[in-house]
Amino acid sequence: MITNSNFGLAFGLTLLAGLTTAIGGMVAFVTKKDNLKVLSFGLGFSAGVMIFISLVDIIPGAEALLSVNFPNMFRWMVFGGFILGLSISVLIDYFLPDHVDTEELLNPDDMEAASHTHSKLKRAGILTAVALCIHNFPEGMATFLTTTQDVTLGLSVAFAIAIHNIPEGISVALPIYHVTGKKRYAMLYAALSGITEPIGALVGMFVFGLFVPHVLVGFLMAAVAGIMTYIAFDTLLPLAKEYGDWHLSIMGIISGILFIWSSIILL
Repeated sequence: MITNSNFGLAFGLTLLAGLTTAIGGMVAFVTKKDNLKVLSFGLGFSAGVMIFISLVDIIPGAEALLSVNFPNMFRWMVFGGFILGLSISVLIDYFLPDHVDTEELLNPDDMEAASHTHSKLKRAGILTAVALCIHNFPEGMATFLTTTQDVTLGLSVAFAIAIHNIPEGISVALPIYHVTGKKRYAMLYAALSGITEPIGALVGMFVFGLFVPHVLVGFLMAAVAGIMTYIAFDTLLPLAKEYGDWHLSIMGIISGILFIWSSIILL
């Protein structure tokens, strides 16, 4: 049940999840890609959590909410909401993709050998930060809306998004640092790239408070499930494979599913 009492917690979780891009900025300066294989497991874990929550918990919950007022068409409404969430994510990704060449970003010497100029590197870092800001906006809404629906699910979603924000912070910080030589600038850009997640939470709060009738909350939650499913398949799983052994990623996916499944049973 959605209550105003959950809004503060939902916003706090979204803020913390967004700021983990700064952790990625710090990781970029203290380790090399060969030592980041643990991210492969973590990203797979996040994907497992988000896919399971979306398909096994949020979708049935959305159907239950809508079936009360729309007994004859609630399944199609949930289907439409899910497609809407997917469509929003696809359009954002199409017009402003956030994919970056992690191999190049984590090996600046190779980039010099390939005759990349400082201006191109700086532009890459800034554009990556801008792209991630836009991509993180619906993630912030997803975390906020899920938490207002169910605190346990919200904690799981926030944790999953926090893990996947770490490599995003790396992809922003490294080119900026390589150009400026100043860690504080690189850290600032990395942190700012995640700031749109709490902004997305504020928009979610505004939408709930003013525009969305309670009877349509299920439709909005179905859209959130679509956004989360797209993030898992389009961003988390490819990154999980990139950072390490695919079998390690699979173990992460399975562990994520089992973890959130057992958490739902226990809590």
